Amino acid sequence: MAKIQNVGQIGVPVKDIDRAVAFYKDILALPLLFSMETMAFFECNGLRLLLSLPEQEQFAHPSSVIYFQVADIKESYQGLVEKGVNFIDEPHIVAKMGHTETWMTFFKDTEDNTHALMSEVQS
Repeated sequence: MAKIQNVGQIGVPVKDIDRAVAFYKDILALPLLFSMETMAFFECNGLRLLLSLPEQEQFAHPSSVIYFQVADIKESYQGLVEKGVNFIDEPHIVAKMGHTETWMTFFKDTEDNTHALMSEVQS
């Protein structure tokens, strides 16, 4: 049986491809690899992010939560708030393991998908 090696791509359903591309490219500052009429591919440190218009109604729903890792969650949060990103909450500790705190904050993209910023902080 073949073993799964890693996650190579995450698909995010969108309602308006141009609006979504602008959000992920201009607001989240992810590098756009290429786009077509119904889909766009972004690079996220070795992981490909696919934005696509759903081919069938059964796929037309919000995506799973993508947790974007950042070095400084408070700075990243503030920068995205200034760009008009709709956050659901503020950065907060969700877990503490030894001397490491895991911080998160959740936001909505332009297509009503919920995603998060996360950061591992040494205490």
